[in-house]
Amino acid sequence: MKEILQDFWQEHSPLVRLHIVPLALGCIGLILIGYGLITLIFSKNSENKVVFESSDERNILEVAEKIVIDVSGSVVNPGMYSLTNLARMQDALISAGGLSGNADRKWVAKNINLAQKITDGQKIYIPSIGEVSRPIQDSKAVLGNSDNFTLNGLININSASLSDLDTLSGIGIVSAQKIIDGRPFSAIDELLKKKILSSKVFEQIKDKISVY
Repeated sequence: MKEILQDFWQEHSPLVRLHIVPLALGCIGLILIGYGLITLIFSKNSENKVVFESSDERNILEVAEKIVIDVSGSVVNPGMYSLTNLARMQDALISAGGLSGNADRKWVAKNINLAQKITDGQKIYIPSIGEVSRPIQDSKAVLGNSDNFTLNGLININSASLSDLDTLSGIGIVSAQKIIDGRPFSAIDELLKKKILSSKVFEQIKDKISVY
């Protein structure tokens, strides 16, 4: 094999020496072409990655918008707070310093969903112990043997019974059941947002209901 290679080289070496410059330039050209292709491939991958990350960051900025809420009642620091629209009820209470010493914690545990998302302009009111009282019942409500609690005479849509909700103007058994199935509510206008009531019915009862 060695002798064959030697004979091959002796036979073709003059031709190689004669064309050494073109051959060298050709090899260099092939190397440069290969390097250019590799660089182009990596450059495209890098560009795609940058565009993806930029789009992702832009989506995060679009989602995390600022909202303002009003936290009052039995919290340590009542007032207006600016949070993001990704915040939950728990974040709102923490921003106000948490519940105060006289807060009705049993009521909070029953009626406040700490995982509930908050909305811009929402008011969160925490009653103190003894502030929440039983409603003044009319004859129709008594028939329901109501376990509902109200604040300032308003029916609490988060805890009212089926028969209590049926006492509201424009609300029948079907609508009352939809309200119960849609609980919990952090604001009364969620009856519209969740498409539980029509705007006409909501206007009739909005001054008679609460979520606290």
